[in-house]
Amino acid sequence: MTQYFSILPQSFAIARFEPGTELPSAVLASPGFVSLTRTEDELSIVCAEDVAAGLARVDSGWRAMKVQGPFAFDQTGILASFLDPLAVAAIGIFAVSTFDTDYILVKSENLAKALAALKQAGHHLIGE
Repeated sequence: MTQYFSILPQSFAIARFEPGTELPSAVLASPGFVSLTRTEDELSIVCAEDVAAGLARVDSGWRAMKVQGPFAFDQTGILASFLDPLAVAAIGIFAVSTFDTDYILVKSENLAKALAALKQAGHHLIGE
């Protein structure tokens, strides 16, 4: 299953808060890709690294790849077709799904290795 993907230009951070924490205003005002997930256990935020400066419990140095969608909800295996080659290459990920597509974050130092694994699996990086 060949798919096209792109790399978002900025570096990202993943932050964790207690579930009842109020959303930081800088995160809400941040342009570009931001993901907020609140569960009964936690509030997780993915945002540009510069926006996360000063937040508690932050893991920085992530790069994001966007799978080119949109995809219908009954299409299966798209995310797996990206995650399987990354798992074989021993690359840890943080995945975020939206209504239209998926984003896969990898640590910056693993980006080149991730790109090689995805290209080897038959995926195409837009712009190459």
